[in-house]
Amino acid sequence: MKYPLLFISLLLIGFTSCTKDETAPETEKPEEEFFVNENPATFAEIGSIDIGDVGAAEISAFDPSTNRLFVVNNDETKGEVNRIDVLDFSDPKNMKLIHSISMQPYGGAVNSVAVFDGKLAAAIESTDKQANGKVAVFKTADYTEIKKIDVGALPDMVTFSPDGKFIITANEGEPNTDFTNDPEGSVSIIAVDNNYAVTTLNFAPFAGKQTELAAKGFRIFGPGVTNDFAKNIEPEYITVSSDSKTAWVTLQENNGIAKINLTTKTITDIFPLGFKDYNADGNEINVSDKDDNSVALAKWNVKGIYMPDAIALVESNGTPYLFTANEGDAREYDAFKEAERVSKLKLDAAAFPNAADLQKEGQLGRLNVTKTLGDANGDGKYEALYSFGARSFSVWNGSTGAQVFDSKNELDVKAIAFGANTYDDGRSDDKSVEPEGITVGKVGNKTVAFVGMERADAVAVYDVTDPTKPSFLQFFKCGDAPEGVLFIPAKNSPTKKSLLVVSSENDGVVKVYTPNTI
Repeated sequence: MKYPLLFISLLLIGFTSCTKDETAPETEKPEEEFFVNENPATFAEIGSIDIGDVGAAEISAFDPSTNRLFVVNNDETKGEVNRIDVLDFSDPKNMKLIHSISMQPYGGAVNSVAVFDGKLAAAIESTDKQANGKVAVFKTADYTEIKKIDVGALPDMVTFSPDGKFIITANEGEPNTDFTNDPEGSVSIIAVDNNYAVTTLNFAPFAGKQTELAAKGFRIFGPGVTNDFAKNIEPEYITVSSDSKTAWVTLQENNGIAKINLTTKTITDIFPLGFKDYNADGNEINVSDKDDNSVALAKWNVKGIYMPDAIALVESNGTPYLFTANEGDAREYDAFKEAERVSKLKLDAAAFPNAADLQKEGQLGRLNVTKTLGDANGDGKYEALYSFGARSFSVWNGSTGAQVFDSKNELDVKAIAFGANTYDDGRSDDKSVEPEGITVGKVGNKTVAFVGMERADAVAVYDVTDPTKPSFLQFFKCGDAPEGVLFIPAKNSPTKKSLLVVSSENDGVVKVYTPNTI
């Protein structure tokens, strides 16, 4: 009897082994990438919805599990509007407002939203902007609150790490208008799996490097805070590596990017961004809004301060490449205004021997520059001029901070060529087309960057498959003052095609674009 039993046992073992071997390839096989062959140079509008006026439709986030789009709405024309509008996005050609989540119970204005795995995170400033703000987390399915978490002062941007384990906020920490209260700029890291425990990091450990950083273009300035390094830092926008181990944060007013180790929850580096030379080939700009409506671009003995707003990441061959929209932003408060027109400054005769001509309205006279740079010897005469922003987008090595690409004046050139009053000559004396938003995504077999320009009311599209050599693809108009540019990959899209959502803060309009398939 033992031999038949042994035979049956061997059969069972063999059957079990065969079954395991046959199923193993299916369970271990990685998920196939969803692919749609699309032409990234053919984005066209397919849908639009108006949710308010100035202050509405600033930032949006998409939840693929519910096909809902969540849009920040702080409509300044309607009093106490402070909410997140929820749009039915199942048919992007016919978006519908289906709900609003009030932010009134959580504090002041809601500044940013992000979505991951059925969770919506909202960054909300305090009613006292210098006090700590909050992140509120909701279920996207029924809008019920999951958690609310205290973070640093004035959380201006929120994002999830790609693995969903962290929620991260850039806490700008702006001063009050008379500069008597300037909270620390900070970054809050919320551990989702640890009951939303929060770690808030400040920049005090870098105070001893202030002189070294300043020599490379990092800015610490303002009344009464010149030596208070941590309070002077103003984080703006965040991007995170695909392995969720590293984050980079733009420090806009300071002209830098900070690198953060999310595993150890420490700030490891600050990268000063230096300055752009508008007297170099390819960097020609228009500097006057009173030059008989001329849009001619020329070389000028002026520097640009990059001062990026939004930041996005492309990883290629083991190197992180940071894409920044170099908007620029001046500090303007009752107690301190750093901007001044060149016509109002005293120029050093050795550096500017033709100062009298340069200071005319049709030349450099109207250009806004900072009073905090350019007078190196403190004699009240400026040997150099530094304007706000760089009128471009740039690519930086995320490991070293080195610049590997700048679009030079191409955004201006494309806006002028597009016609239809796209280039706003009235902003030539400030920051020109004012690149503010940037995002990246995979369209067909190309990696693509989308750059939103606040003053051109337009988006420029670039092939960044080689992140060191972006190439222009397309330029199209959008709403008034685009603030948010959101890319939805085809695999998550309700149309199963790539979508670009552009939300504009001056007219409250959300527009959707999609490319042609090949």
